[in-house]
Amino acid sequence: MKLSRPAGLVACLLTASMAVASQAEAQAPRRSPPATAAPVPQFYTTKRAPDALQNKQVVLETTLGAIVIQLDAAAAPNHVGYLLDQAEAGAYDGTVFHRAVPLGIIQGGDPLSKDPTKTALYGTGGLNRLKREPNDRKHLRGAVAAVLQPNKPDSAGAQFFICLTDQPGLDGQFTVFGEVVEGLEVAEQVSQSPLDAGGRLTSRVTITRATVRDTPAASAAPFAETAVEELAQYRATIATTMGNIVIGFAPDVAPGHVRNFLRLAQLGVYDGTAFHRVVPKFAVQAGDLSSRPAPLTQVQRKAVGTVTGEFNALKHEAGIVSMARGDDPDSASTSFFICTAASPSLDGKYTAFGRVLEGMDVVTAIERAPLDGEAPRTRIGITAVTLTKGAR
Repeated sequence: MKLSRPAGLVACLLTASMAVASQAEAQAPRRSPPATAAPVPQFYTTKRAPDALQNKQVVLETTLGAIVIQLDAAAAPNHVGYLLDQAEAGAYDGTVFHRAVPLGIIQGGDPLSKDPTKTALYGTGGLNRLKREPNDRKHLRGAVAAVLQPNKPDSAGAQFFICLTDQPGLDGQFTVFGEVVEGLEVAEQVSQSPLDAGGRLTSRVTITRATVRDTPAASAAPFAETAVEELAQYRATIATTMGNIVIGFAPDVAPGHVRNFLRLAQLGVYDGTAFHRVVPKFAVQAGDLSSRPAPLTQVQRKAVGTVTGEFNALKHEAGIVSMARGDDPDSASTSFFICTAASPSLDGKYTAFGRVLEGMDVVTAIERAPLDGEAPRTRIGITAVTLTKGAR
């Protein structure tokens, strides 16, 4: 679990450049202008019809990958309308993410950031165009909100920031108008770029192009609608550092578990995990996400969940593949085990969903690996899990 940075630090980051600019301006000697009434800001109001604001996404193509933002016109119609106008006009193309708190927030959208010679001014451009639109949206992980000048709630504009962890201290202070639905791992990578002492990125992470698209229709999760007869035709090859293991599936007795395993395998969730637990003459266990050095992508995270228990008549004997779980019978998720001996005490209590078809010698080699307690002394990695389909 990533720890949230203090909200005060994040708030300071969002407005620090504006505060510095204001102080410098106040200290500069200059002749007082004639006394005139202060100009009234001309705030933006969208001309788009309400229906034209709904179900829109903005895709930010960056030098590190794409970030997709789902816009919430019901929460902040003018903020959404302004972002759409700016994106369609190409205003974000060539701008950079100029500030960050590592794994906390990233900030971008300043039109001045197109010019590499104006780094001292980054964070001061493109503001004072939008009035605040209070709403109930929280600054949760993935939230997209408008940047403000210090003590000026009606100073939003082109600049925005993305929360990479929950930031409850910002709730009620900034207008949240969307959320990242794809590419949050790209935003995290941006936040881990080299920074100077003031939190400015020292290398350019550029938004090469911002495009608007309709929100794609929701699609069923992989294998969610695949018939049981078709599920039975799949084979999974688990490539390990000790050799390959091929397993077949039993969707007739555990369709939910088979769909879950196939989905995780297809999305690459198991790639990079390891056999982390070995109990000789009992089982070898793998698939725990804590054994995976690389973080999951946002799409992979969405695929990880729990599976309702499907306890069945399959006996836990050598070669059976079954799902690990906690005390809750419906808590199976990613971790699975392969039996190396008959274990009748597991029957009816854990969901058996497959069987080793090839590579039982590899399972035996894993079982015989030197151990520290129940952990292999040398990492036994899963490099990839690939799926093939053929007649059963």
